[in-house]
Amino acid sequence: MSRTAIILVLATLALGGCAKDETSETTVQRTQREKDSIVANSQIPGARAVKKSMTVADSAAARQARIDSAQQNP
Repeated sequence: MSRTAIILVLATLALGGCAKDETSETTVQRTQREKDSIVANSQIPGARAVKKSMTVADSAAARQARIDSAQQNP
């Protein structure tokens, strides 16, 4: 390779490394709950199990909230 070609390659790499990363600004960060909800409403195998486990977890959380509020206000 000639010296000019090497300089052009290095300059291109240097400028490419300075480019603004736009992908991080446009991506949406989803919570685990949102991801599980998307899977639960899909047609892939095992989606019903994900939906059922979310329902059971919600039921347990609601029950625990009722127990906690009953203990605070006897």
